Amino acid sequence: MGNIAAFGAGQAQHLQALEHANRVRLARAEMKRRIAAGDLPAAEVILSCPWEAESMSISDVLMSQKRWGRARCRRLLTSISIPENKRVGTLTERQRAIVATTLSGERSLALA
Repeated sequence: MGNIAAFGAGQAQHLQALEHANRVRLARAEMKRRIAAGDLPAAEVILSCPWEAESMSISDVLMSQKRWGRARCRRLLTSISIPENKRVGTLTERQRAIVATTLSGERSLALA
């Protein structure tokens, strides 16, 4: 009988985990849409590190921008010695500042 109660509790926890994962997925999709539309700068996401971006890789955030593919992302991150798979939430303040400054420079070059 104890096994049935444990199974029910495990199932409830599983459902909660699925609901949480779905909320995160939806929030990330919305954030990526806003970045792609230009409503939310990627540099701002990296500097502020919202909860939905904490566990995203830096390359996912960068590639959410228009005209940013894997090669451009890799080139930028290699130039500042940050691995592509580095999570946004694990970046130091110094690394955040470097990425944001570099992105601002890229953006001004693209507008010129």
